[in-house]
Amino acid sequence: MKTITLLVLNVALLVSLLASRASALEVPERLVYDVSWSGLSAGSAVQEVASRDGELHIVYTVHSSGLVNAFFSIDDRSESVIPKGSGVGPIGTPRLFREKINEGKTHTWKEALFDQAALKVDTKDFLKHTEKSDPISATSHDTLSSVYFIRTSDLAPGTAYHIDIFDCKRLWNAEVRVVRREEVSTPLGRFKTLVVTTQLKAEGVKPRPDYMTVWLSDDSLRVPVKMTIKLKVGEFTATLAGGSHWKQK
Repeated sequence: MKTITLLVLNVALLVSLLASRASALEVPERLVYDVSWSGLSAGSAVQEVASRDGELHIVYTVHSSGLVNAFFSIDDRSESVIPKGSGVGPIGTPRLFREKINEGKTHTWKEALFDQAALKVDTKDFLKHTEKSDPISATSHDTLSSVYFIRTSDLAPGTAYHIDIFDCKRLWNAEVRVVRREEVSTPLGRFKTLVVTTQLKAEGVKPRPDYMTVWLSDDSLRVPVKMTIKLKVGEFTATLAGGSHWKQK
């Protein structure tokens, strides 16, 4: 279930015809989510972005609670660091990505250092004591920076595009589709949203069709209102429950 940390949507830049105006990212920002697994309450997640020393710091944490925590505890933290004005696109490309995953008996602690000039990424596995280097494209993102990239890009239903995403294991090509507009009910009320789906492809790996779906608020904020990911067993869902744009949870 390491894919829980990938619930943050692995999507990015949209080159769109008849697109709506791109939104501006509000910093700092804090978003709080109720998390469920196949309809069973599983815990909470927090997604934050802040500005420090000329860089954007994006942090995503997930913690289990209740019945799920009794048989499958979750304590995850991921961080992306993006120098302001770097790379292509509204927020730039990442310099550093870290993830520390604790899900049941699965434990991961990795760090990826992006070198956009050399088009490579160097990854350290602190638990296995290994290092490796992988090629990347000029617009490659990590699993966190990609969601902010799409939030600050132009969106229009009926459009498809591609983005490269490195997840500390391999470089994925994500096909992203803005499929429709839809109203979604949350603990904060109802939201008008844009529904975005994605499928992942990588050389030598079985494709993951309809891997993720994200409902982004259809306004200037482009907040991820709801996110789902298909697992081998069941479906994982995060639903917006609070944050800096509303009363703190």
